[in-house]
Amino acid sequence: MTCVLDLHLHSKYSRACSAQLELPQIEKACRLKGIDIVASSDFTHPLWFNHLQENLEALGDSGFYKLKGSDGKVKFILQTEIASIYKRDGKTRRIHTCFYLPSLESVALLNDKLRQAGYNLNADGRPIIGLDVRDLAEIFYQVDSRMQIIPAHIWTPWFAMLGSKSGFDSVEKCWGDWADKIAALETGLSSDPLMNWRCSFLDKYSLVSNSDAHSLQNLAREANVFAKTPETYDELFQILKRKDKTQFLYTLEFYPEEGMYHYDGHRDCGVVLEPKESLRQHNLCPKCQRELTLGVAHRVEKLADREMGFVLENAPSFHHLVELDKIIAAALGVKSRSSKKVQMYYDQLLKSGKNELDLLLFESLENITLWSNSRIAEGISLLRQGKVKLTAGYDGEYGKVEIFKT
Repeated sequence: MTCVLDLHLHSKYSRACSAQLELPQIEKACRLKGIDIVASSDFTHPLWFNHLQENLEALGDSGFYKLKGSDGKVKFILQTEIASIYKRDGKTRRIHTCFYLPSLESVALLNDKLRQAGYNLNADGRPIIGLDVRDLAEIFYQVDSRMQIIPAHIWTPWFAMLGSKSGFDSVEKCWGDWADKIAALETGLSSDPLMNWRCSFLDKYSLVSNSDAHSLQNLAREANVFAKTPETYDELFQILKRKDKTQFLYTLEFYPEEGMYHYDGHRDCGVVLEPKESLRQHNLCPKCQRELTLGVAHRVEKLADREMGFVLENAPSFHHLVELDKIIAAALGVKSRSSKKVQMYYDQLLKSGKNELDLLLFESLENITLWSNSRIAEGISLLRQGKVKLTAGYDGEYGKVEIFKT
């Protein structure tokens, strides 16, 4: 029995996030989606931390938690994302990082330490802290030496370790001595492993994919699949650090073109360009002559030392996904994935006893037709074959994946 992990999401206290993102609803959504281990999110926020204390129960000394009163099928791991904004080498850096701790007691100590240092934890579930990530890591380590680091969506232009606007050109330049202690790197929605394998300096790290969900719908839009459920928090991170392909099987991925920063562009002018076109334009918008937002594909191209198509041996594989409700909406010709008609078919499919990921990846098309209709089954078949039409996102605009080409 495999184990699905989504190790980065947010709570209702993060900016632009759904009010439904509370632990009971998250746990219920994980069961429907097929997630076995999910991040707690936002543990630095005082009100959310209270919510964690009130609703979670430790599973012994494993470093995992469960929802109080539940059977523990869905396990929680304590996680938060911090936005670090600081100056180094004459440049303003904006880096987002996921940090993990093994106990609520350690979280309480950390939050007290950050408050005493004068940092505002009340404003947002993803707090902004004006501290170099190296110094922030030291604070976490002083609180609990078992803390873990995963740099978030590493290529995003504005807020990431390797981002074109405010990042660095390598893991070591960003993290210094902490680089060797990093558990894994999160590829983000606008890139996939195939893109990251082009950069040999990333080879020593596991590449993880997480939803970074701001709503229940988006849980597991990206995720990680292990061969079995790790017994402890420490075992989970050891699997990542060892890059053990027998244990870390594959990631579930957005089509990177669907991410909102895949190509270069200027949203105000409606300009979207491939990297080679941007270079011909000297990275300036051809309409207004202002600087383009250089996307993930451009940034990877700049730092890559391998051709596209290179496959890293002994690395976990990956599968591209489109969420089930998006496929249903496309099959029905409905624009909104939240429509009543889409939800009716979605609920009908899940009444089979299968979760969403099982339906997308493994269930027979005959059964899917029986439980919904042939058009929805055709959409899932096209997804499994990779027969989709892609329009790349840029400068904060999501791209498009068309299941049924017209």
